[in-house]
Amino acid sequence: MQPLADRIRPDSLDDIVGQQHLIGKGKPLRKIIDSGVIPNLIFYGPSGVGKTTLATYIAKRTNMTLKKLNGTTASTADLKEIFKELEGFGGLGGILLYLDEIQYFNKKQQQTLLEYIENGRITLIASTTENPYFYVYNAILSRSTVFEFKPVEKQDVEKAVTRAFDILSKENNVDVVLGEDTARIISLGCGGDVRKAINSAELSFLATDVSDGKKTITAETARELTQKSSMRYDKDGEEHYDIMSAYQKSMRGSDTDAALYYLGRLLSAGDLISACRRLMVCACEDVGLAYPNIIPIVKSCVDIAMSVGLPEARIPLADAVILVCNSPKSNSGEKAIDAVMADIRSGNVGSVPRQLQNMHYDGEDNNNKGQHYLYPHDFENHYVPQQYLPDNLAGKRYYEYGENKNEQAFKTYWEKIKDKIY
Repeated sequence: MQPLADRIRPDSLDDIVGQQHLIGKGKPLRKIIDSGVIPNLIFYGPSGVGKTTLATYIAKRTNMTLKKLNGTTASTADLKEIFKELEGFGGLGGILLYLDEIQYFNKKQQQTLLEYIENGRITLIASTTENPYFYVYNAILSRSTVFEFKPVEKQDVEKAVTRAFDILSKENNVDVVLGEDTARIISLGCGGDVRKAINSAELSFLATDVSDGKKTITAETARELTQKSSMRYDKDGEEHYDIMSAYQKSMRGSDTDAALYYLGRLLSAGDLISACRRLMVCACEDVGLAYPNIIPIVKSCVDIAMSVGLPEARIPLADAVILVCNSPKSNSGEKAIDAVMADIRSGNVGSVPRQLQNMHYDGEDNNNKGQHYLYPHDFENHYVPQQYLPDNLAGKRYYEYGENKNEQAFKTYWEKIKDKIY
């Protein structure tokens, strides 16, 4: 038997839950579908949000023959079989090819489609959970329109869950009674993934016995069987990098609550390494010289977390995240080294000044014998002016003191010492 998620695919655009920014009345994609002239499309978004449902609906609205392939299992030979059908009766109205997970097709496989989508004999609707601008061949992208699908809001998921129970009731000729919070628990637990919510509804139905001629689906049963997809993500997928990015940006932005939330997302997925790595980077990059003591403190918290492991690791990491969020911020160190690296990449380099070289002897051809290095500790305040940068970079400033109290204290100290000399 087909999965319930396939059996209940809607018959109209108005029955599709979510994606109203694309298929709501007056929205661009809905107008394209209603026109009946379907261009090549790429649907981009997380799993279970309606990409396949919408592609199937579009195919029904056209006279084209629908063919489905999945990039994880399909081969070039599968494509060639579809191309052969274009020569027979099946290809008279054209073929609509729905290619799920196109990111798993390599460049050569994607290139084989070009000739057919260019002449219009095949209309491509491709879907991907990854950013198509990274994973889809440019020539395919230039011939397609990309639409981004978003996670479905919980109130819309709840509508799909209720509809799923109605269909299960009719298919099995049994009354279904939902507990007060059953549909809500399922919709909340599946993180905007309608397919998983429907699967959870079906599991809850199967796990409930008939009593007095009806099945009463309790909130407890729903809670036990609902997949907590909102707590998980593919560590190799784009959402993984989005969460890590939000984690660090929240710490940089001094939003303690948001930073702790994204830390929780990482730890719930078991991604202790990423949580620790980004935390240490943030301590150095975003707090840095405004509070340099934070660096060994955060490192100690990370060491403890790695030693005790999850779930206890959440405690030292939470302490460190809160400390980073509430510390003064300075990226002067990062800006300074980035300016240096930019010069090096552009070829703006020079020879090490003679007084800094590791000189042990002078050649006979050297008329300026001696290293001429001035040892700072031999002078007052352990400082003496001398040239350290190469000749062509002499006088260049890479580091600028931050406005925080710590760096301004450094600045005052050194200005006082250098002013005595200059």
